[in-house]
Amino acid sequence: MNKLNKAVILGCNYYIGLSTIRCLGVNGIHTVAVDYAGADTYGAESKYCSERLIAPHYKKETKAFVEFLIEYASKQNEKPVLIPCHDSYVEVIDEYLDELKENYLIPQTEKGLYSQVMNKEALHALAVEKGMLVPETVRVNEENFFEKIDSIIKYPCIVKPTDSPTFVATFRRKIFKVHNKEELEEALAKAEKAGLEVIVQRIIPGFDDHMYTFDAYLNQDAKVTHWVTCQKHRQYPINFGASVYTEQKYVPELYEIGAKFLEEIGYKGFAEIEFKKDAETGKYYLIEINARITNLNNLLYKVGINFPYITYRELTGSPLPPKAVKEDKNRVFWYAYEDMLAIKGYIRTGQLTRGEVFKSLFKKKAYAIWDWQDPKPGMIYFKKTAGKMLKRK
Repeated sequence: MNKLNKAVILGCNYYIGLSTIRCLGVNGIHTVAVDYAGADTYGAESKYCSERLIAPHYKKETKAFVEFLIEYASKQNEKPVLIPCHDSYVEVIDEYLDELKENYLIPQTEKGLYSQVMNKEALHALAVEKGMLVPETVRVNEENFFEKIDSIIKYPCIVKPTDSPTFVATFRRKIFKVHNKEELEEALAKAEKAGLEVIVQRIIPGFDDHMYTFDAYLNQDAKVTHWVTCQKHRQYPINFGASVYTEQKYVPELYEIGAKFLEEIGYKGFAEIEFKKDAETGKYYLIEINARITNLNNLLYKVGINFPYITYRELTGSPLPPKAVKEDKNRVFWYAYEDMLAIKGYIRTGQLTRGEVFKSLFKKKAYAIWDWQDPKPGMIYFKKTAGKMLKRK
């Protein structure tokens, strides 16, 4: 294995970047944390971070950001491996894939595929073409729009962006949930005012523990070599948010569905498919795809699959042997701060009892941030969070 190749990690102001740095650093890889600002980048405070860089803003100065990355890579003896830890970085990589691949090792080879799977409407069409179940959807510009909502979608339903990163940055939420025509019109007006394209989808019945993930790595032949399946228990914001308490759970059916789809579309590198199991039919519906390292990365690592390192090894010419987790390890991913906020919401709305929550907390944990072997990022995050809470008071 060639350890001369550095690993450039984009986005270390969140725990996804932190876990990526740790997953590589424990294996002796030179890690480079890249952010657009020095403040609040607690991921770069890890003892496994070898180098820190401040780049132009990926969105406000995209070309300058790409030029910065290319200039850095041109000074290295070997091509670095490029690993994005946020959707917006994936979008930039996809747009400038040809230029970046001349200077970096990147698993994806087909320009536009990242964007296709990240764009909700494009993914919907691709999934239908490949025979995947997806929630019934109505587009805003369709004829008889409101009649279709009443007859096909029904209320409550969700107004969902086609471009999630921009929507989340604008509204600080992943979707709008609406209960009637008036709320739907209001949500559509908000999206239109922000210049964002949205679609309307049926809500698949089932509590948040009906959400599952298929996490996989596909090699340069677009074949799944490593995979894990997980079951969500709690999300924040509740019902339509990000994982805050998720358990590794072996569900072979998700491999049968997910691997087939990713291989058929020629995907390469890491991907996470989110599914929802219909509480009435038991069928799995594709909800979205994350085309970068995800929230659950530390859980996946703790149960035996180190996706950042798998990526690094294959791209540097020394792939790891295939592996899948085919048993329940009884370990959960836990983002304690947001889980506490989620628990309040679940109890307030009667979706969970205090007893159910208390009982759930005794499983082995894979913490989002804390690590006894690498405590500094956790201490910095705790100090920042405590400061925020004191200001609220």
